[in-house]
Amino acid sequence: MTPQEEAMAFVVKLNDAILFPVIALLSGIALLFFVYGSAEYIINAESDQAREQGKKHITYGVIGLVVMLSAYAILSIATGTFGLTRQQECAVDPTGPGCDQAFKIAP
Repeated sequence: MTPQEEAMAFVVKLNDAILFPVIALLSGIALLFFVYGSAEYIINAESDQAREQGKKHITYGVIGLVVMLSAYAILSIATGTFGLTRQQECAVDPTGPGCDQAFKIAP
């Protein structure tokens, strides 16, 4: 196995085993906090203390979603800035067109 193939295999395994599941998990948790806080705010409309707790959960959920969106945006900007778009596409689908040359270092 060539070094380029090893690098591609490592990136694919890293994405499949760690990055994508962590991103999905954190996004799901943030969404659950938002939904839970919204339900708590609506169900406990008569209690000021419960509404405040609901507001906190809504706020934490929105902050979590914003952080996840910001992380995605920063990674996309960094990928575009350093010209790694082809490598990113090939890491997701290594069988795509042009991926046989995507991880080779130019002489």
